[in-house]
Amino acid sequence: MNKFIFRQSMILFMAATVWGVAFVAQSVGMDYVGPYTFIAVRNVVALAVLVPCAIFMDRNRQGKGTEERHYQKEDKKVLVIGGICCGICLFTASTLQQFGVKYTTVGKAGFITAMYLVIVPVFGLFLKKKTGFKVWIAVVLASLGLYLLCITKGDFRLQKGDLYMLGCAAVFAVHILVIDHFSPLVDGVKLSCIQTFTNAVLGAVMMLLLEQPHLSEIIAAWLPILYAGALSSGVGYTFQIIGQKGMNPTAASLILSLESVISVLAGWLLLHQVLTTREIAGCVLAFAAIILVQLPERRK
Repeated sequence: MNKFIFRQSMILFMAATVWGVAFVAQSVGMDYVGPYTFIAVRNVVALAVLVPCAIFMDRNRQGKGTEERHYQKEDKKVLVIGGICCGICLFTASTLQQFGVKYTTVGKAGFITAMYLVIVPVFGLFLKKKTGFKVWIAVVLASLGLYLLCITKGDFRLQKGDLYMLGCAAVFAVHILVIDHFSPLVDGVKLSCIQTFTNAVLGAVMMLLLEQPHLSEIIAAWLPILYAGALSSGVGYTFQIIGQKGMNPTAASLILSLESVISVLAGWLLLHQVLTTREIAGCVLAFAAIILVQLPERRK
């Protein structure tokens, strides 16, 4: 492995670590504020990180030809529509995730959320995208893993938190497909800014309608909010952009999928949450499904 690949891999691993530990921040934050308050304030903090990043990257592109600037100007409408659509999807997924971490462990939340990597190619069938045989094997492995991970009482019923996280994974899969549609047409960082702004606005509206936030509670939750906003949404996103440059996409996604494993370790180390042997077996099967679905197809 040459130095460049090693450096890029470490940057991607740091992004996965930041995102994995973010589940702990979300869980702890719920001890102080409501889910919509957490989402709203978190995304305001994220905007404070992303907007300067977008301005900096836009200035670096100003030296390029007028044709590209004209292309970007023509796509402003697409940029706004795409950002709002992505923001609505992200807000829905974030809401389900915030409620989910309240009723389940951090490790289970991380693994169930990561199931979107298996759900995406299945949803792609409705968009007439080809799905290989290995995807269906991954679906079977993921189903077995989720059974061991979630249905632990022998009553064949999903727990409340697990249902929230499964809904979250499904919406994240839709979110990925929406990004896949808009990202080739517009600037990625600007798309992220509008997405984050939409998420913050929707969170603020729901916060004012359904919750009674107090400044003292927000201040008490400053550390998990700062981590989730600045590091998870800001730094993690930046690490992903930098780390994926020049990397094989499959290798990059495999490293980023370690987020689910790190969430288990973070829950164990920071919150003393321990999984049973049955749940660990479920995690192993789920992770195998995540890895399998990202492996490239064999070329004839």
